[in-house]
Amino acid sequence: MSGLTVLIFDFPNGAFGPERTEALKPLAEDIAGQHGLLWKIWTEEPAAGRAGGVYLFESRAAAEAYHAMHAQRLAARGVTGIEATYRGVNEVLSRIDRAPLG
Repeated sequence: MSGLTVLIFDFPNGAFGPERTEALKPLAEDIAGQHGLLWKIWTEEPAAGRAGGVYLFESRAAAEAYHAMHAQRLAARGVTGIEATYRGVNEVLSRIDRAPLG
């Protein structure tokens, strides 16, 4: 396993659609500049009222630093019930399956 780390955020969310996408563009731009972030996939499940993201970081330390900062940022916006999970990456098998590992 490599030092690459996947961080998965999931939380309750009630707003979806083009207005939300437009409103969150500045946040997406800020996230894009975070130390150690290789990429993020934004996730939404309107029927379940959930949103979040799947992130790939260059290291566990970078993922943990981002997690601490982003959880505080979400809490400041009134988001509660935040769930976060870390996973290591098996690069050999992931590359076979076309993972965009950077």
